[in-house]
Order: sequence, then C-alpha cells, then structure tokens
Amino acid sequence: MSDENKDAVSPEDAVLTADALKAMGHPLRWRILCALGEDEITVGDLARQIGTTQSNMSQHLDQLRNKRILVSRKEANRIYYRVRNEALLELIGSMREVLCHTNLEDTPS
Repeated sequence: MSDENKDAVSPEDAVLTADALKAMGHPLRWRILCALGEDEITVGDLARQIGTTQSNMSQHLDQLRNKRILVSRKEANRIYYRVRNEALLELIGSMREVLCHTNLEDTPS
C-alpha cells in the first residue's frame, strides 16, 4: 500500500461518518448529547431536562441510536440511553470546546 492511500477513507466509512455527523448536527439531538455526557438517563428524564415531549425525545433518541452514537437498555418499563463509548464522549467534548458560541466569535488579535 502506498503512503498516499494509507489514510484514505473508504466510501462506506465516509457515508457512515457523514450520516453520524448529520444526526449529531440537529439542534435537539446535540442538546441530548450534551445533556447525557457520561451519564445514563431515561427518556422521560431527558424530555423533562430539555423541555420537549417524551414522544419527540424518543424519535430523536432513535435517530442517534440508529447511527450508532447511543446505546440503550431496558429496565422494567424504562429505557436508559448513554453515549456508546469513550471515543464518542471525547469527540462530543472536543466539538463543544471548539464550536461553542464563545469560541466561534472573532476576537481581535
């Protein structure tokens, strides 16, 4: 394998990555990810915390789960969600640091 192909991304990986970033880019889904952080939270608790209906929250959580960003587990009649792994938590944290409002403002040098 030549050096120029070593870092190439397959078309399939490019599509998966772009789809995951699109899912994370929705304002409500981004709020969900920020609210979750390292925690595991129920649908109802997330809905209350963010200020939306449980039905709306479930739809957005399904999107994040389908893109393999979140995982869920069921306990009795409650479903708990969490970010899939540490690497995604780090990515979300980095994105918050780089893209938050104050870091996007132009500051005089």
